[in-house]
Order: sequence, then C-alpha cells, then structure tokens
Amino acid sequence: MRILLDTNVFLWTLLGSSRAESARELVLDSTTDVFISAASWWEIAIKIGIGKLNLDFARARAQSERSGFFDLAVTASHAEAVTKLPVLHRDPFDRMLVAQAVSEPMKLLTGDKQLAEYSELVYLI
Repeated sequence: MRILLDTNVFLWTLLGSSRAESARELVLDSTTDVFISAASWWEIAIKIGIGKLNLDFARARAQSERSGFFDLAVTASHAEAVTKLPVLHRDPFDRMLVAQAVSEPMKLLTGDKQLAEYSELVYLI
C-alpha cells in the first residue's frame, strides 16, 4: 500500500502525538510505502518562518528519512489535478495533497473531516 501523510498527521507522527495512534499501524507496516509531499515540507517551512511552528527543520527531515518515508515531488500534473477539484476546502496545501493522492493514486491520511469529502482515497484518522 502507498500512503501520503497530511502535514498534520506527519507532524503528529514525527512528534509521537497520541493523535497519530490510529495511523501508527499503517505507517509502521513494512509493506506500506509512506510519502511526505514537498507541499507539506513547504508548509512546515512557512510555519517555522512565521513563528507558528517551533520545529528544527533539518532534524525533522533527518527523522523522516530514518523512518523510511519517501519524498513526493509536486508535479505539473498534480497542479492540474487541483484545478479539477471542487472547492470544498480552501487551504491550498491540503488541496494539493488531495490532488496528489488522487493522481498517484495513494491513500491520504488526514485528521481533517472536510478533506474526506473529496475522495474515497482520503482516509480520516
């Protein structure tokens, strides 16, 4: 199975939050490939830069690599897929993650109920 972690689910997993408990089994399964979008890394960098997130970016990247997570680049076809999404959610990062999940295809793990309305590939934890 291939899964893409929503930015918040990724941060919960990284920080060992109990909010990620239901995702932990999937993430730790050796038959599952876990992806982190470049859009999530960009969102994290922005939040660090404006003081909304207290996190060492380099340490988070290293921990992600140690966890065996794969990077998922944002492509032009992903951007095109965003144009085909209904406007159920306004956050551009979340819309990109949905577009990537649908385009690849892969399951998107999220804690955001609004995103679950987009596709059966969006898995609410």
